[in-house]
Amino acid sequence: MDLLEEYIKAGRIKLNTHRYHETFTVHDPCNYVRKSQMAFGDHMGEKSRWIAQQCFGEGLYREMCDDPMNNLCCGAGGGAWAMPYDQERLDYGRMKADQIRDTGAEIVVAPCHNCRDQIMKGLGGQFKKNVPGFDMGNYGETLYLWELVANCLDYEPWSEEEQAQARAARDEQFERDGVELEEE
Repeated sequence: MDLLEEYIKAGRIKLNTHRYHETFTVHDPCNYVRKSQMAFGDHMGEKSRWIAQQCFGEGLYREMCDDPMNNLCCGAGGGAWAMPYDQERLDYGRMKADQIRDTGAEIVVAPCHNCRDQIMKGLGGQFKKNVPGFDMGNYGETLYLWELVANCLDYEPWSEEEQAQARAARDEQFERDGVELEEE
């Protein structure tokens, strides 16, 4: 998320805000929000919202809760998505399905792969099968945060000057991060 934010703010990547016209909300994964707050002192919730909002037009964002730290778990964490506890995972996830329904959003942006799979395949699968208790309202799809950014990239041919600036920025970043490339 830090790198995406850096690239967007610096203009290294340009985003097309007209690719999506649906309403959207952002899910806050336990690992990226609550665990990051405890481990690093930054919960990343505002950052993921800011990045997602750079990909949509004004007025399409729907907040899921009052504070990213209070957002509900989707039910797939702690290995639950990969374990044979489907019914327990889905039962727990009903609260997330209700939360998504209450936003009225058509797209859920999920930075975490377990959350994305639970919301899209688990909860969304139950919703699309009309299973009682899985009413997700306007829900249509779940996108990874990086997938959303990739889908919204605005490709324009760069001038020689822009290419030189990009190479300089890359070299500066590699030096800052201690990246050494092998010569070919």
